[in-house]
Amino acid sequence: MTGFPNMSGMMKQIQEMQQRVAKVQEELEGKTTTGESGGGMVKVTANGKQEVVSIKIDKEVVNPEEMDMLEDLILAATNKALENAGKMAKEEMSKVTSGMLPNIPGLNIPGL
Repeated sequence: MTGFPNMSGMMKQIQEMQQRVAKVQEELEGKTTTGESGGGMVKVTANGKQEVVSIKIDKEVVNPEEMDMLEDLILAATNKALENAGKMAKEEMSKVTSGMLPNIPGLNIPGL
């Protein structure tokens, strides 16, 4: 095949990268990051798959008359946790794919 002198080698590299990406995706599920708001009174933890896994609220923040503030704090902490999780996932995936992506035109891996 002219124009594709090392197609089998490239295909092997792609398969190896796919295996490494799958492993990193599995590992990311076990890694967590936390977003805080209100000076740490509200903490939201998300995993590397960008799923919220826990919410911790300081008792001092729980005031039925200020539910709007509590909801805003939860929202802010959740967004920060998900932002951190996205960054963590991107960093882990870039370790696996570094050097490969520029050489494979049209390869699009979600989250990168």
